[in-house]
Amino acid sequence: MSHKVQPKAFRIRRIEDWDSRGFYEKKFSSYLEEDFKIREFLEKKTKRFGVGRIVIERSAGKINIIIFTARPGLIIGRGGEEIDRLRRELQQKILKKKSGLNVEIREIKNPWSCASLVVQWIAVQIEKRMSYRRVLKRALAKVISQRDVKGARVEVSGRLNGISIARREWLKQGLLPRQTLRADIDYAQGTAFCSYGAVGIKVWIYKGEKF
Repeated sequence: MSHKVQPKAFRIRRIEDWDSRGFYEKKFSSYLEEDFKIREFLEKKTKRFGVGRIVIERSAGKINIIIFTARPGLIIGRGGEEIDRLRRELQQKILKKKSGLNVEIREIKNPWSCASLVVQWIAVQIEKRMSYRRVLKRALAKVISQRDVKGARVEVSGRLNGISIARREWLKQGLLPRQTLRADIDYAQGTAFCSYGAVGIKVWIYKGEKF
């Protein structure tokens, strides 16, 4: 059996960076636990708003949270009401008002070149009882049609279409050099929860090389 490596972790400190960064030395364990709670809280609150990535930056007495989303208007709200409410709830429930908090929203201009958003779309379609083959073909066609994408692979595994024996199915098109460290590969995985069981989803999107 081959040794499988998470594509983003494989490229950290070369062309990728950590999603949590800053000053963690003195209270590393407590800050890391706090980061997990922040992500879990934000993912629940922004589940329907197409959030692709959450980055947490820590400096002396301050926390900056950057939310990358395809629908920034829904998170910000009319006049910034929703983002202010989100900031207040974070301060009260998780941070306990012990440090300064800034929440920044950045737009994902092309959702079909973001692996996590493609995973979310596939999960929604499979939960609606769509045929997994049709969903994979549509998702791959949408991804490959983007100008900055040079190759992609989509994969599902589990009790596909409710069949009793679990299996894995995947489609690939274009280039995907997963062994090359300078290859810019966006990777994400997720789960579709169906009545007959959970279906795992993985997406790789290759966008060229970074030097």
